[in-house]
Amino acid sequence: MQKLTRIITLSVSIAVISGCSYVGVYKRDIPQGNLVTAEMVDQLQPGMTQEQVTYVMGRPLLEAPFNENQWDYVFWLDKAYDDVEKRRVTLTFDNQDRLVDIDREGDLTGDLPLDTDGRRGPATDTAEPGDTIPNERTQNPTPSPATMTTPGT
Repeated sequence: MQKLTRIITLSVSIAVISGCSYVGVYKRDIPQGNLVTAEMVDQLQPGMTQEQVTYVMGRPLLEAPFNENQWDYVFWLDKAYDDVEKRRVTLTFDNQDRLVDIDREGDLTGDLPLDTDGRRGPATDTAEPGDTIPNERTQNPTPSPATMTTPGT
């Protein structure tokens, strides 16, 4: 009986002590906002229309509520174990919706270590890596001529 009590006490003690160890907290990079690169901003030229700017840069994250002629493209990358990287591009348009000013903040030339893995959602044990994103071919497969039959055959 004493031996069983020692084994149980030792097992419980090991279980409790193992919970006290510090391995570290998993952190990941958190990108937020419009991704802005130097290549995108270099394509902008004064005189471009808002539609042309939207084609190059996408829709802005922020449109100034009191100045409809100002668009702000803001990007933050909260690096897991490092500082926050901030990028901001403010575009100003005239009354004819033509680009007149480009204001840049942050280092637009630096590469961003973004995870470009296209997989989304939970993966199952039997799923292939590409099976997590439905595409048009898997949702609406087009029958091949070999599998098509005519009525009455």
